[in-house]
Amino acid sequence: MLERVMRRKKVYVFFYLVCTLALSALCFVHIGKDMLPRTNSGQYQVRLSLPEGTRLERTENMVLDVLHSLDSISHNHIRITSAYVGTIPGNNATANLFVFNRGSHEASLQLQFDGEHKMDKEEFQELFRQTMRHLFPGLRVSFEPMELTEKIMSQGAFNPIEVQVAGKDMNDITSVANSLTVGLGKVGFLRDVGIAQPLRYPTVSILLDRYKIAQMGLKLEDVSRSVSAFTSSSRFTQKNLWLDTRSAYSFQVQAQVQEYIMNSLDDIREIPIQAGHNSLVLQDVASIVVDTSAGEYDRSGPRRYLTVSANLCDKDLQSGTDAVTKVIKGLGALPKGVVVEVQGVSDLLSQTLSSLQTGLLFAIVVIFLLLAANYESFRVSLAVLSTVPAVVLGALVVLLVTGATLNLQSYMGIIMSTGVSVANSILIITNAEKMRMDKQYSPMHAVLLSAGARLRPILMTTLAMVAGMIPMASGLGESGDQSAPLGRAVIGGLIASTFAALFIVPQCYAWIQQNATLKSTSLLPQIETDTHEI
Repeated sequence: MLERVMRRKKVYVFFYLVCTLALSALCFVHIGKDMLPRTNSGQYQVRLSLPEGTRLERTENMVLDVLHSLDSISHNHIRITSAYVGTIPGNNATANLFVFNRGSHEASLQLQFDGEHKMDKEEFQELFRQTMRHLFPGLRVSFEPMELTEKIMSQGAFNPIEVQVAGKDMNDITSVANSLTVGLGKVGFLRDVGIAQPLRYPTVSILLDRYKIAQMGLKLEDVSRSVSAFTSSSRFTQKNLWLDTRSAYSFQVQAQVQEYIMNSLDDIREIPIQAGHNSLVLQDVASIVVDTSAGEYDRSGPRRYLTVSANLCDKDLQSGTDAVTKVIKGLGALPKGVVVEVQGVSDLLSQTLSSLQTGLLFAIVVIFLLLAANYESFRVSLAVLSTVPAVVLGALVVLLVTGATLNLQSYMGIIMSTGVSVANSILIITNAEKMRMDKQYSPMHAVLLSAGARLRPILMTTLAMVAGMIPMASGLGESGDQSAPLGRAVIGGLIASTFAALFIVPQCYAWIQQNATLKSTSLLPQIETDTHEI
């Protein structure tokens, strides 16, 4: 077969390079790109949010109803659930990476299914959203990373898509964030779109009159301490520790009115503001109104910011990032001082893919230079590397056919198969170059003999590695789908590169070396001398 194709080797080599490079670019554009492979471990973390200001007991009842409805959704395949309602107490040391709620209206729910639950991850999330939307119209659902690796990769983000709207004026920030939320809500594959921070949290505003306080001979500090003791605790205004001399342990002592006593605005108005005198109350020196305010202020340096988050449904992360970038550009001119930036995994994805592409190109350049030093010829090195386009094309085609994405695992598979394909090419080129120099064969005759002699070793290497990668590529077993893209990329790259090594590499070598001389190109050629024993 090689003898027949050698007659038009220039046409075949040119056609091979143009087709592989063009198809590789086409596949690279259309293939999905993710940070990590999509996995379905049967574990989920969900954030449940009722309208801002909902009381803690109402949120707790909602969580219990949700847990009850989960049994019917999963057909009693839930193994374990864990839920936390409301905010974490300030005196408890808890990592926000695991539990973080913004108020009494939020709850974090974690659940794990047993091994008999076979529902797809995206399918379950859509079913859960539809069920909750029907049972609890005011409930907002947002799925978050559950695996520790995903949490760390997210860099603190609770969703794959997070956009930070920062600036100086809170009104401008809120306006831009609302416009961005509306724009992202129109994207068909985005879910759970919304502003993460509570903006309209119900509050009771106490506006103190400094002139009245001064006329009554009081200080602003005294009034604020009285209000703090009745509405929260004295530990926020005056820290008091009592040391137990026997155990050498300190206890925090604080004054606090029990919550069920302060249950109306009238109770707040009747708060005494002078020690030992109940005649002076809060309403004498202050006006009390019911209002709303931001329930949480987030800052990045001196700037406040709001976070607009969203989840993906049946789409890769790169497509979601491109859609978000398009919506941001569609906002037009932003108010002065407002900055919109994509955060979380989306930002890390672009950096990681760029680094992997640079690393792959750098590896190819290093291999080229090493081969050039070994063969003492840049042209022969190019012939060896002619299998690399086939590796990339074969890996991308298999990933597209199997529905996998281009991620960290599949990139490692492409790099692995590149090394094996180069080794197969070296087997043919080294043997052909040796016969050309030692036996003075023509380049075409030498490479024909070399390809025939190295056919079995190349096939054995390829078949052995492909067979070894089949269990990994199948994705069977627990967390098998996490490493499946690596095996699929290796299989596709090796199969394509084997054909390239057996048919394209000999044609490239015969074309490149057809006018090569038998003289050594080295600056210090090896001189054969007779050796004599002394």
